[in-house]
Amino acid sequence: VQLVESGGGLVQAGGSLRLSCAASGSVFSVNTMGWFRQAPGNQRGLVAVITAVGIINYAESVKGRFTISRDSAKNTVYLQMDDLKPEDTAVYYCYGARTGIDYWGQGTLVTVSS
Repeated sequence: VQLVESGGGLVQAGGSLRLSCAASGSVFSVNTMGWFRQAPGNQRGLVAVITAVGIINYAESVKGRFTISRDSAKNTVYLQMDDLKPEDTAVYYCYGARTGIDYWGQGTLVTVSS
């Protein structure tokens, strides 16, 4: 399974960005997809994940501001990020998982200026 992200960039605080992640390969086996992020000096942490049946989990810090969605026909997961804050600045990684195996994208940088 290969995961390719797009949509990162520079935005002012209060602005919005939409990240996309397209999966290819043996995508039929991928149950959970989502997003993690890593800021400089920090560990990689959960942003949001969504299962194949639509169960969603968000990090507390993004609830009410970020929305994850999934288009199974296109094997793509999206992250709509609104009301962005400087502390959202990080490399965002697409994540996919099936039983016993995790997959990661190469990462896309999101920078939020104050």
